[in-house]
Amino acid sequence: MAMLSFERKYRVRGGTLIGGDLFDFWVGPFYVGFFGITTAFFAALGTVLIVYGAALGPTWNIWLISINPPPIEYGLGLAPLAEGGLWQVITICAVGAFVSWMLREVEICRKLGIGYHVPFAFGVAIFAYVTLVVFRPLLLGAWGHGFPYGIMSHLQWVWDTGYQYGNFHYNPAHMIAITFFFTTTFALALHGGLVLSAVNPRNAQSFRSGPAEVKTPEHEDTYFRDTIGYSIGTLGIHRLGLFLALNAGFWSAVCIFISAGPIYGGSWIEWWEPLRNLSLRWAG
Repeated sequence: MAMLSFERKYRVRGGTLIGGDLFDFWVGPFYVGFFGITTAFFAALGTVLIVYGAALGPTWNIWLISINPPPIEYGLGLAPLAEGGLWQVITICAVGAFVSWMLREVEICRKLGIGYHVPFAFGVAIFAYVTLVVFRPLLLGAWGHGFPYGIMSHLQWVWDTGYQYGNFHYNPAHMIAITFFFTTTFALALHGGLVLSAVNPRNAQSFRSGPAEVKTPEHEDTYFRDTIGYSIGTLGIHRLGLFLALNAGFWSAVCIFISAGPIYGGSWIEWWEPLRNLSLRWAG
């Protein structure tokens, strides 16, 4: 079935969460909906405010432009635009755009009659972002604990925060998150490589014998059974990839969430000291 005829088949009315038929339309291949309108509004407003903030700053260097949160002294109050208020409004726009996009995905899922796996997965990414700019600053009592919107300034914030508690490498949630990030890329690299090798096969006898037939999932399963003794299967690898990716985002949010004064304000190196003493006692 051609892609355009496929799209027409599933452009059904209904499935909207808000607005009924009022915003139930497409622009080219893109479904709009009420939350498509709000996504465009928040994204456009946030972008304009970022450009305005850059105009107030000392440079137009793309690497050095930075929209900074309010100073710690403002606490959880509103700040003047030039002293962090822009950051506060841009954050509201970002959260509004992200949540609107997720709800737009929900409406598309309802139209297609499929599960909500995609918006749920995107929701985990939103949770990680909101943890950085909303939840953690709320716990610490000041919006100034959020990260700045800039390239070099953001990297500097990551550096400063990473060593503020001794070293983030000793944060147990950070360890779990990094493990899931690496495992995600490893598993999906294996999957992508296997699919490409199956659909672009080499002739087993000779490269001069002409193109070989595209291999089937049975060949893919056999490869991993011969390699590691087990194949998770074509559906299983996608479930595993989703599980690994969601855990990477979730535990990265937990990592920064627990590194807040009211929850844990000490050094993560010292956090392991009781376990170290216990292991030394066992060894002795």
